Amino acid sequence: MLIVGAKGFAKEVLEVLHQLNQTDNLVFYDDISNDLPETLFNEFKILTNTEQVLDYFKNVDNRFTIGIGNPILRKKLSDDFLGLGGVFTSTISPKSSIGSFGNRLGNGVNMMTGTVITNDITIGDGVIVNLNCTIGHDCEIENFVEISPGVNISGNCKIGAFSVLGTNVTVLPKITIGKNVIVGAGSVITKDVPDNCLVVGIPGKIVKELSPVSF
Repeated sequence: MLIVGAKGFAKEVLEVLHQLNQTDNLVFYDDISNDLPETLFNEFKILTNTEQVLDYFKNVDNRFTIGIGNPILRKKLSDDFLGLGGVFTSTISPKSSIGSFGNRLGNGVNMMTGTVITNDITIGDGVIVNLNCTIGHDCEIENFVEISPGVNISGNCKIGAFSVLGTNVTVLPKITIGKNVIVGAGSVITKDVPDNCLVVGIPGKIVKELSPVSF
């Protein structure tokens, strides 16, 4: 598999693949940083251009996942690597707990250690569910949502595409959070939130409007 990115969150995705015993022929991709070695941890090659990616997809493994945060960037990168012939692939930690009934996970989901999801949950493409999160029954998490560590989402909630829930956010039951919403760390969401805004506090309040996303 190819991990897009070679810093930060990419190293956490590496740990999930190590847990899954899927590090054979694993490579990283970074065409921006100029301070990286040729191999990460003296083991995993870092590709730096499109030609190398095309060769890897054709001759080694066409799977890729994204080891970078930021929903908009993740969407752009997924489109780029799909266009190169890659297959957007999920990395699900075996140390997460996924309920047995009615769950639907999209492509390119990164689900990290300690996450608990129950039943009848839909998670869209490119979603990050970071360390030690919980998602209750009958929730819908739309495409390219970023759920930071320690977030707790109660049952019957909907989180709109390209939204970011900061560390330790709590979402109460039957709440809808719109598209392209940023919820500040530690906030408690007690009522529905419209599209394109920044919300902070306990209870969460809108403090800024955001420009709509272009996708």
